[in-house]
Amino acid sequence: MSAARDYGLDDDYEWPRPPAGGWTADDLDKLPNLPPHTELIDGSLVFVSPQTNFHSRVIRLLDNALLAQVPDELDVIREMTVKLDGRNRPEPDVLVFRAGADTGPGQTWYSPEDVVIAVEVVSRDSQERDREVKPRKYAAGGIPHYWRVEENEGLPVVYVYELDPMTKSYVPMGIFHDRLKVTVPFPVDIDLTAVGRRR
Repeated sequence: MSAARDYGLDDDYEWPRPPAGGWTADDLDKLPNLPPHTELIDGSLVFVSPQTNFHSRVIRLLDNALLAQVPDELDVIREMTVKLDGRNRPEPDVLVFRAGADTGPGQTWYSPEDVVIAVEVVSRDSQERDREVKPRKYAAGGIPHYWRVEENEGLPVVYVYELDPMTKSYVPMGIFHDRLKVTVPFPVDIDLTAVGRRR
């Protein structure tokens, strides 16, 4: 039995084969039939597993709360890629970005210099990427704030990091249970226990 058939694909399905040196950030927009939310890390395609209820609800909570609190010069979007360089185009779960960087409905990525906060909600298959790989890459790209969200007994715990421009690495600024309250890059106050509420 072929691997393609194992996944419900035709026997003649051809998996994407990378070119010598790997894929580029621009290839991500041109490759046909990629699954939704495919990322590019170090020239390799990363396919995302189906997400959990917790993951989706945390994204909704942060997206809605940040939209309600973000200043006019900033905007919020979920699940859009950031073109860090020619071989890296990760997709944070939530982004806060400079509103002027929105180029219209056909846009597929943002530049790291336009991103103010990158948020990753850790899943079982993304632990190493979200805890180690992506923060290192976001910091090297100059993204000033990184939030990592972990689950603890069904509730989100938010780990907040700020970029040290001298070392180009993130410095931990706090771990938030039940309530996320920060003053930078703008005042944010989010009831994390509301993750399961519809309104």
